[in-house]
Amino acid sequence: MSAQPTLPSLDANFRSNCERVFDAVQSVITGNPEAITNAMVVLLAQGHLLVEDVPGVGKTMLAKSLARSLDCTVHRIQFTPDLLPSDVTGVSVYSPQTHEFTFHPGPIFANIVIADEINRANAKTQSALLECMEEQQVTVDSVTHRLQRPFMVVATQNPIDSEGTFALPEAQRDRFMGRISMGYPQREAEVSMLTTHHRDEPLESLTPVLQQAELQKMIEQVKLVTVTERLGAYVVDLGRATREHPQVSLGASPRALLQWVRAAKSYAAIHGRDHVLPEDVRAVAVMVLGHRLILTRRALADAVDVEDVVREIISGTPIS
Repeated sequence: MSAQPTLPSLDANFRSNCERVFDAVQSVITGNPEAITNAMVVLLAQGHLLVEDVPGVGKTMLAKSLARSLDCTVHRIQFTPDLLPSDVTGVSVYSPQTHEFTFHPGPIFANIVIADEINRANAKTQSALLECMEEQQVTVDSVTHRLQRPFMVVATQNPIDSEGTFALPEAQRDRFMGRISMGYPQREAEVSMLTTHHRDEPLESLTPVLQQAELQKMIEQVKLVTVTERLGAYVVDLGRATREHPQVSLGASPRALLQWVRAAKSYAAIHGRDHVLPEDVRAVAVMVLGHRLILTRRALADAVDVEDVVREIISGTPIS
């Protein structure tokens, strides 16, 4: 369905601001508009994004490009097997002069945090992100420190069968609103990349196109996008269908359904609507559910694709 005209509850600059960010990121990431749009959906819905694919296809570049196009604080954490939780959250240091402990914030204290190769760290370090991502706060030595707003974690990970990787636990995956895969670019896009990017790094010339205050205002506008009770019931029916599907051993959680609605609201706003349509819910379904559903052993042995399961559930669940 084509986009509706921008409606009164959306600021007149909302669509143009989206286009500015999209164009800025696309100047670096060529030939993958869907990944850029999905990243913007998660950003405006104030979720967290997991970017998964093989090395060298632009996972970190997408995260950096999105961060650099915004006038926000950005920190990057390179996850390695020897990384400690305190290397992420920060640590309290004793001062001999004052005889007191002073908290030194870690790199998690930023508007956008790039968690590069997150699944190369062990589960203990990965767990340092749980409170940060869910409650937007850090507790160290029984003292709670609030994180900056807006706050978003963009994590990249290599496929689980890659050397030196640890699987993300279910609780960690469930905190990511969406997961996207970059994939290999089309031939024309790859030729264009080699032609234009071989001399200079395009990321170096990328400057912010959106101020933090503008971004926060857009996030607040997305929250005002309406969702009818009927559409909410449709999402619940879809979620229950994932739990009852014979090839799924772990379906969508209530948190997943809430984030699904938030992503659909953001998708609708980006396309100029102040209300969510069923098409918006379906458009973000694979991104929201693909990393959350755990298939049965039989389904895995039969090489069933989880994305195909999501599409089957979508096509087989009518809106009541």
